[in-house]
Amino acid sequence: MTKKSLVDELIEDKDIDQKIIKTFYLKDELSSDIFTKDGNSYKMIEGVRNKLLDVANAFVDYLDVEFFIYDVALVGSLANFNWCDYSDVDLHIFINFDELGDDSKPKFKTIVKEFFDAKKDNWNRTHNIKIKKYDVEIYVQDLSEPFFSSGVYSILNNKWLNEPSEGKQGIDDNLILSKGDEYASIIDNLNEKGESGKDVTAEIDDIKKKIMKFRQSGLESGGEFSYENLTFKLLRRNGYIEKLRNLKRSVVDKNLSVTQ
Repeated sequence: MTKKSLVDELIEDKDIDQKIIKTFYLKDELSSDIFTKDGNSYKMIEGVRNKLLDVANAFVDYLDVEFFIYDVALVGSLANFNWCDYSDVDLHIFINFDELGDDSKPKFKTIVKEFFDAKKDNWNRTHNIKIKKYDVEIYVQDLSEPFFSSGVYSILNNKWLNEPSEGKQGIDDNLILSKGDEYASIIDNLNEKGESGKDVTAEIDDIKKKIMKFRQSGLESGGEFSYENLTFKLLRRNGYIEKLRNLKRSVVDKNLSVTQ
């Protein structure tokens, strides 16, 4: 089998990124796997709704912590017109962290959030639950946590909390691709340095913070369709966010190991 040249690999990567960019374009209808048309609006398919409630209940049982559930909602692209084959069923369970203990302690909410994040990461990693062809991803959402989604469907109450609007959204492909290439190049360079034995822990943490700050600024100023958030989605869908996480894990393991 002929080994691909660096030029061929770069062209292939560009083609993949171009295909990913096209998945950001808005569809004319919501996903028929999840919703059914109801007059001028959409209603979640009853079988899908019941199954998602079952998933939420199973996850809450797994947590083994008592708390009041304010809502269980579908958010993200499958609750919007920008759904695609890359979409996940983003299932958010809304609770109030302040009700779980002494919120007067400075790091209380941070500890609670880290607990729920660790539990949901383990759940998502060890379960392979699908609604039709879409993976189900669970997240525990604090009521006071900033939240940006132009489509939010309450599964608990079977109604829209924020119904998405139809219409075409202008997307600057070149701007997203350019910024995505910039971050991808940085991650590739860090990966090379890490593989050569250098400790790049601080650099990894720095670029992770920059990417998250970059995305957050876009969400706050332009919402889900800001070029900052779409750049982040490009990096997630083409594997670079996962590449960065794996690199951090590899470097940490190497630093904690004794080989001789």
